[in-house]
Amino acid sequence: MWTEIGTINDIPKLGARVVQSGRGDIAVFRTADDEIFAMFDSCPHKGGALSQGIVHGKAVACPLHNWNIDLVSGDVKGPDNGCARTVPVSVNGDVIRLQMPDVKATGTDG
Repeated sequence: MWTEIGTINDIPKLGARVVQSGRGDIAVFRTADDEIFAMFDSCPHKGGALSQGIVHGKAVACPLHNWNIDLVSGDVKGPDNGCARTVPVSVNGDVIRLQMPDVKATGTDG
């Protein structure tokens, strides 16, 4: 089930927005090229809020210990190891949808 969570313009370039789900907060990221990615808002290292990290290219740096996480796969870039859970994203025009049955469209800006 795809759930509409807002539009591309709701997320600043190189920034994130947090949406809530019954499975935990989800960080929705926007790159400089207006690509949209989503993953659970928790670094696999120490649980840092990825939505508060710095987006660069197609990666985000965790704000706690600067682990770099690939926005496409969720994989942590070496030399560190780990993986963040990604969430499927659909963009139609400027409308963003997440494939999660229990996402609430109301969220807070990240």
